[in-house]
Order: sequence, then C-alpha cells, then structure tokens
Amino acid sequence: MIQFKALFIKEIKEALRDKRAMMVAMMMAFMAPVMIFAMSKVMISKATEKPIVYVKITGGEYAPKLIKHFETANLMSFDSVPEDKKVMWDERNITLTIPDTFAKDLSEGNVIDIIFSADHSDKAMLIPIKRVERAVRAFSLSIGYKRLMVRGIDVKLLQPLNLIEQDTAQPNSSPLVITMMLGMYLLMTAFMSGLPLAIDSSAGERERNVLEMLLCQPVDTLKVVLAKLTSASVIAVIGVLLTLTLTSVAVDFVDLAKIGAAFSLDMYTFTALLSLLVPICVFASALQLFFAFQSKSFKEAQSTVTMIVMVPAMLPVALMMMDDRPKWTEWMPVAGQSLLMEDILKGIPTSWGMIGFTGLVTLAISAALVLATAKKLKSEKVVLALS
Repeated sequence: MIQFKALFIKEIKEALRDKRAMMVAMMMAFMAPVMIFAMSKVMISKATEKPIVYVKITGGEYAPKLIKHFETANLMSFDSVPEDKKVMWDERNITLTIPDTFAKDLSEGNVIDIIFSADHSDKAMLIPIKRVERAVRAFSLSIGYKRLMVRGIDVKLLQPLNLIEQDTAQPNSSPLVITMMLGMYLLMTAFMSGLPLAIDSSAGERERNVLEMLLCQPVDTLKVVLAKLTSASVIAVIGVLLTLTLTSVAVDFVDLAKIGAAFSLDMYTFTALLSLLVPICVFASALQLFFAFQSKSFKEAQSTVTMIVMVPAMLPVALMMMDDRPKWTEWMPVAGQSLLMEDILKGIPTSWGMIGFTGLVTLAISAALVLATAKKLKSEKVVLALS
C-alpha cells in the first residue's frame, strides 16, 4: 500500500507539473458547456424568430394578394433589401416567377405554375426555402377553401379525421441540442481528460528512461500500472465533474421557456450520470495505457491512442441509426452508458440495477486490460520498446 501511495503521488505531481498537458486535459470540460450554450441559443432563435427573407419576384404585379400574403410572412421583395445586405441576398438568389396569366387562370380555376428557384444544397438556405414553400402552399390552400365555400361545399369534408396528438414525453426530452449532445460530450470528456496523462506516464516515461529506472526497483508492475491508471482516472473524473457543473450553470442562461422546454441537472440526474461515467473514466484510462505501452514511441502513442477517442463519438451515432439494437449493447462499455444517459437526460426512469451492472462489466474489462498491461511490462521488449 505504501508503494502504491508513493507511485500515485509521483504520477499526480508529474501531471500537475506539466501545465500545458493539464490545459489540454481540461479543454473538453470548458469547451462542452460553451458549445452547448451557443448552439442552444442559435437553435432557439431559429425556432422562435422569423427574420426577413428577400425573394427576387418576377411578375409580382400579376398577383398582388400573393405578394401581400408574403409580406405577412416576412417574405419581402428583393427591391426592398437594404444596401448592406444586398450582396448577400443577391448571392443567395432566391427567385419566384409568377406567370402573366395568373389572374386569368385563377378566375378560370386552372392550375397555376409558379416557378421557385433556389440552391437546395446550401444548408443556410434550408429555412428560407421552407418558409417560401409554406407561404405558397398556405395561399394555395386558402384559395382552394374559398372555391369550395363559394360552391356551397363545407371545407370540413376535406378532413374527415381529426388526429389529436398527446405528447407524453417529459419536458427534458425535447429535441434540444442539450439532451442530444451532452451525453456524447460527457463520454468524450471521460476519454479526453485523462488522455495526456495516460500517454505521458507510459510512452513518455519510457522515452525519458524513467520507466526503466522505476521497474528496476523492487516494485510490482501491477502496482505501477494501477498507480498510473488511478491518476489518469482521477483527472478524467475531475474533467467530467467540471463538465457537468459548468453545463448546469450555462443552461441557466438559456431561455428554454421560449420553446416550451425545460432542462436541469438535479441531484438525481447528476448522481446517475456520475455513476455511469466513473467506470468509463477507468475504462478509458486502462484502454489508453494498454495501447500506449504497445507503441514504439511517444508520437506513435499519441496517434494510436487519440484514435481511441473516436469510440465514444462514433458509438452513440451508430446506436441511433440502428432500428433493432442487439440486447448486449445495453450493458457493453460506452454503448450501455450512452443508452442509459440518453434515458436519464430525457427524464425516463432508469434502473439503478442496470446502471450498476453496466458499470461492473466496464470495470471488469478495465481490470482485464490492467492485468494484461502489467504482464506486458514484465517483458523487456515492451519496457525498452524493442521491435
């Protein structure tokens, strides 16, 4: 126990001595709340605000009522665009062509072809395009309803069924970037925060010949690996705690009431998320140490271990795209935690037994990685990076 304590203190001191590495370790913890706050503000503004869209309308004089309908929807003619925005809207080039036979075809009940041109591949154009399309469809429906009413036909005949939707979801489960992205950010933080320390204490110490000198002492390799694992895991847990705390503070500055949503990290949610993420921090550090010791150099370790960070980023996305997920994904490391965090953030009741079982499986795999790493450190090829 005395040896383990001395090794652990050594690892922590070396980690705190490298200020740049610690800044990289805590980077995700500070970036995640800022990004979630910024993206939430943008999404809320897009959902609640309808800025003016300028359309190049040809033949507007033939359909004055349609133009007036556009103006009520904040869709203005390109002629009224301010000078400072003229270049931008000219490049966007949203055009609407109204035929000169509009009034005649309307009176005769003919179908009128209105040509709408825009770049549908431009993501910035998606919302303006949808607004123009909705405005034209709404105007078309109003004309159709009036024609039926003139002929004495009740427009209710067009809707024989009335679907009353009742949303049973919790306010937290609204499709917000907070609930969608926080789970992935927390997993990324668990993997990223301990990454610099895991690489430096393995491949870094080997290049500085510290590892060789350390293993020359009468100390068990298992204690060496456990000390490195514990120090990297502690840093990772600190990163996760910072992310949760700062996100909770950042969300308070987002007015979710504008879109009828709510989000809060209460004590139950905080505890449940932490219970899921602590085993992941241990697993991530064990995995990083295992692969770092396999590398021949510090640079190789950086490139190899950094690729492991893609695991928490890709797995949740892959699970979202799977319609029929295998049962084993519910308790496997990263996959199980990702699914459980999604339920917790949506406010769905989650079994503590399932949280504990998934954590035990994750810790068991971590223990296997630690034993494998300790065994490999008894080989001179691994310690001296011999080919």
